[in-house]
Amino acid sequence: MTACMEKAFTKAWGALCGASGGTPTLVIPPGRAFSLKPVKFEGPCKSSSIHIQVAGNIVAPSTVAAWGGCGILFWLCFSNVNGLVLDGSGHIDGRGSQWWNHVMYPFSSFIYALLFNNNSNLKLSGLNVVNSPRSHVSLNDCKGVSISGLKITAPGNSPNTDGIDVSSSSHVSIVDSTIGTGDDCIAIKGGCSNINITGINCGPGHGISIGSIGENGATERVEEVHVRNCNFTGTENGARIKTVPGGSGYVRRITFEQITLNAAGSPIIIDQRYCDGKKKGCPDQPKAVAVSDVTFTGFRGTSSDEQVITLDCAAIGCNNIRMVQVTITSSVAGKRRTAFCSHAHGTAVSTAPPVPCLSGRAFAWKFLTD
Repeated sequence: MTACMEKAFTKAWGALCGASGGTPTLVIPPGRAFSLKPVKFEGPCKSSSIHIQVAGNIVAPSTVAAWGGCGILFWLCFSNVNGLVLDGSGHIDGRGSQWWNHVMYPFSSFIYALLFNNNSNLKLSGLNVVNSPRSHVSLNDCKGVSISGLKITAPGNSPNTDGIDVSSSSHVSIVDSTIGTGDDCIAIKGGCSNINITGINCGPGHGISIGSIGENGATERVEEVHVRNCNFTGTENGARIKTVPGGSGYVRRITFEQITLNAAGSPIIIDQRYCDGKKKGCPDQPKAVAVSDVTFTGFRGTSSDEQVITLDCAAIGCNNIRMVQVTITSSVAGKRRTAFCSHAHGTAVSTAPPVPCLSGRAFAWKFLTD
């Protein structure tokens, strides 16, 4: 059964947010599908802990026209809320195909399914988020976020359907989730720090990315991002950092470790000349985002591409790039593997294929004792 429930949900949120003491809870009951137009759930709330359990299904409008206009940027938005727990085994279905196939709407007008803006102490777990028009879960200006056990899916050819986008946020943990979409499984944007990503099964999609950083000449900073124990299966990319010429700021103290590859394209990429995804080798500008202190360790598995390591840095260089125990073989019998690097400085040991601009001298002992 489908019920059009925007007013009912807004009223229920008002009661939930206005309740004080304990943990006020709203349950989306199982066995039903609730159709919602875009709704904003606004805080602050009286209680320091708010719980929404999604046992049933929440579905987006059935037509583009029913969304209510082109200016809307989100479907379900939670803003200025502290202590929100959103969990359950239900489905949140953005019905994105109507947008992907609608030639009148450019990608920039597509809607984010779940947007969390200026939230703190946020917990998301167990949900199935599917077929968003654009990004599935977006965190903006959030602090203290725990995400676990999500399943995020969309067709591999769906445009701009990132699994999880994180921007201007800190102290975020994303663990034990399965993400397969048409774009980045997880994308870390400018203004982020202390992001921990562990146990992600990624694919299809474009891997786990930092960037784009420095778009439109912006000054942006990203640091302390740590990606561990993740699997990339049939992805277009693996671990990727992308910065735009003309920007400024930095990307630093980044680790990708214990990564398993299964026919993953371009497993390791640092691209300091990134433009819009369609151009390659964009010219250097007087300014560039600094990239430093990046470690790739414990990569194992196969790639569908010939060039499996790409370190394409601007003239200012990428500094202190470290690789250890990286072994990438071809998923295609007899296909060779290569590495490309330009203006990259650092060290590598036990890396195959070898990276010509990274030295293995005086590295292993120092790295292993850090």
